[in-house]
Formats: sequence, C-alpha cells, structure tokens
Amino acid sequence: GEPPAWAPGPAQAAALLEEAADLLVLHRDFAAAVERCEAGCDSLGPGPSPSPGPDPGPGPESFAEVKCSLCVVGIQALAEMNRWREVLSWVLQYYHVPEHLPPKVLELCILLYSKVREPQVMLEVGSSWLRAGANQSLPEFGELLELYLEQVLLPLGRFEGAEELVRGCVELDSERQLAILGTVRESRRRWAQREETHSAAEEQQDPATETVLGVLSQKLLTMLTLLRRAMRSMSNHFCLLPYKKMLLATFLLYLVVVRLDPASPTSLPFIYKLVQLFRQAWAAMLSPIHRPPIRD
Repeated sequence: GEPPAWAPGPAQAAALLEEAADLLVLHRDFAAAVERCEAGCDSLGPGPSPSPGPDPGPGPESFAEVKCSLCVVGIQALAEMNRWREVLSWVLQYYHVPEHLPPKVLELCILLYSKVREPQVMLEVGSSWLRAGANQSLPEFGELLELYLEQVLLPLGRFEGAEELVRGCVELDSERQLAILGTVRESRRRWAQREETHSAAEEQQDPATETVLGVLSQKLLTMLTLLRRAMRSMSNHFCLLPYKKMLLATFLLYLVVVRLDPASPTSLPFIYKLVQLFRQAWAAMLSPIHRPPIRD
C-alpha cells in the first residue's frame, strides 16, 4: 500500500537521530547533538494521532519511538554541557504537557533532577503524569510511581501526598499498593527519627558553644585591653627612648603579642606581669627631665 503522508518525517528524523547519537557518543560534540535532536523533532511536527482501534499500526509507534529517542539523546547532551536546568522546558516544547511525556523521558528527567538535588522541579510534572488515567494502564506505570516516590516525594518529606497518590492509583493491585504504602510509612518513621536526633544534637551543642565562645571572647577582650594599654604607653614615650631602651620595649611587646597564646589560661597572669614590667621599665629608664609634661 501507499505509505502515509507523514512517512518522510520519521525517515528524516531517524537519520538525524543517528547523527545525534554519533555526535554524543563518538565525537562528544554535545551542542551539535542537541541541534540534530531539535531538527529531528521539528521535522516530525505534531505527529499523527493514534487510531482508536487496539492496534494503531506501525506508523504512529515508529513516530513516537523516534521522537522519544531524539529527546533521550538531547537530554543526555544537555546534561553533559551542564545545562540540566533547561532539560524539562526543552522536552515540554515537544510534548507540550507533562501527561504526554513518554515513560523513558519522564524517568530520565526524574533521575537527572534527583542527581543534581533539585527533585522539586519534578514535583508537579510527575504528579500530573501519574494521575493521568491513560498512563496508569502503561506497563511502566508501577516502576515510575515507585521511582517518583523514592526520588521526589519522600526526599522532600511529602508523605501525605505520597500516600494519597498511591491510594488514587486504581490500576495498582492491592498487594503492590500495600507494599508501596509500607515503604512510605517506613520513610516517614526514619524522617521523624532524624528530626529528633538533629533537634537533640542542636540543644546539646548550643549551651556548650555559647560557653566556649563566652570564655574566648572574655580572654580576647582582656588581651586587647592589655595590649592597648601597652601600645598607648609606648606611643607616649616612643620618641624619647634611646636605642637600647627601644629594643627592650620592642622585645617585651613581641612577647605579649606573638609568643603568648591568649586562649591559654596560663598565659593571662604572665601577660599581667609583662605589662607591669613594661611600666616599671618606663619608670626606671626615664629620668625626670625626659618625662613628658602633664596635660590637663
């Protein structure tokens, strides 16, 4: 018989798909691979509508398969270029609504956004796809439901939404439904346990942290006060010192600033003694005629 009018589209798209796969795998020219995928999808146009009968024929199936494969290659190429943020919008420009995404494309998107720790991107898309009655009869439905729960809903703590979604999937047999609900409950239990552990750890850590910071802050403040006094005393007399006296003052200041650890409890009494020594040195080394005049 005569081939359908849309046959040249899939033939051209299949050739572009082969080129895109070569560019992705062999040449690793990811930008060119995306361009071929876009050209292939554009050549397919809106595509044929499946016939209402149980056997739609090879035409629409071939069309859908080529389009899906083009999108799979395009997703991988975009991810290789670290353009993963564009993936969902890029795919939806060819399928228009989430419910029409092929199972393989939805699976890749869920895995991709989970891997980059952005599962919330797939929250609405996955829910729309799984709630569509036409998708619930697909053989891949059960696996995609579990993947969506595991990679999107449960990591986000959406336990009530997960249970509601599972109960609403009438195509699931009761045994599998119960098994999935058990997984949701177990995940909720582990989540609550982690929250309790985290809260308890924070409560224990805060007082200890405040105590340590308080002690360190007080020691640092004391140290800075002592150094300020020493520096002020030094600045008042610096220009009046002979060379040897200046060396002694510099050495004392070096001991205070560099050689002592202000965080050590044993260092503070010694710092006090050094400052007293510093002041006594000034008093002893400066004769009355060299002392600066007293200012009001």
